[in-house]
Amino acid sequence: MSDADKIVLTGIKPTGMPHLGNYVGALKPLIEQSKSNKTFMFIADLHALNTISDAKQIKQHTYEIAALLIALGLDLNNAVLFRQSDIDEIYQLNTLLMNVTPKGLMNRAHSYKAAMDRNIANGIDVDAGVNMGLYTYPILMSADILLYNSDIVPVGADQKQHVEFARDIAGYFNNLYGKTFKLPEPVIGQDTGLVPGLDGRKMSKSYDNTIALFAPENELKKKIMRIITDSKLPEEAKNPDESTIFQLYKHFADEAEIAEFAEMFRRGGMGYGTAKTMLFEKINSVLEKPRAEYERLMANTDEIEQVLANGAERAKIVASKTIQRVKKAMLGK
Repeated sequence: MSDADKIVLTGIKPTGMPHLGNYVGALKPLIEQSKSNKTFMFIADLHALNTISDAKQIKQHTYEIAALLIALGLDLNNAVLFRQSDIDEIYQLNTLLMNVTPKGLMNRAHSYKAAMDRNIANGIDVDAGVNMGLYTYPILMSADILLYNSDIVPVGADQKQHVEFARDIAGYFNNLYGKTFKLPEPVIGQDTGLVPGLDGRKMSKSYDNTIALFAPENELKKKIMRIITDSKLPEEAKNPDESTIFQLYKHFADEAEIAEFAEMFRRGGMGYGTAKTMLFEKINSVLEKPRAEYERLMANTDEIEQVLANGAERAKIVASKTIQRVKKAMLGK
């Protein structure tokens, strides 16, 4: 099988607007990959239930993620964009996989261990606040991956375990019932985790140093002007490789622009205010049209619903065949 024939699977949890780091590290590569590979891209609203209990909020965030992906240029001919909860087969496969998944595997899940560690540190019961949705989160994630015959699952380094668990669970199933599932491969993006935030640390909501991907133009400019810099004067030479401004700029500019901007840093004569203005203008020029399309879609949510419904219809074709194979193997029907 050539790389172009491989099926790509990815899910995005609807918990708020992604930031520039998410765009560079995950969204942009996924959009590009969707042009050459058959891609199943789902909005993981079932996974969001662990952190959001407001149905209206989940629905709103689902629209935001869908509109964002469409606005960024997701190839809807090659990519299947759908809402996770619209596929009834995901609930079925999740239940069926629980019967082959060892409890010990779930005990090793990063999300569960992190919750336990927090409880221990706070001196409370080890399982306080842990529901079965959190505990069995990796089984639902495995069902997501296996349901669509995925070959490739792009993930951040911190989520590699989810794909490893999917491979383990598929292996348990195949050993018990015969070859039924493919063993998917995780692919770690090259730029994942390398995008700096306003304070120079990795851009992350936990650090409160992010820039929202489709922030309004005035907000984008204000955020960029808040980037922390050193105390070098305009006339002094500066190292672009040590500058958050330059590190962000190179993700939105072409090679010639990057080389010219780096030279402006090195030769001196450019203040940080000027550099920040140039960064704003470059990012804004790249995101201006997608942002306008995003805003148009958010004002026309019926259009988003139609895209999601079309995607669900296409996803169900594959999902139903998988469930038929699994039920025949496990239940003889």
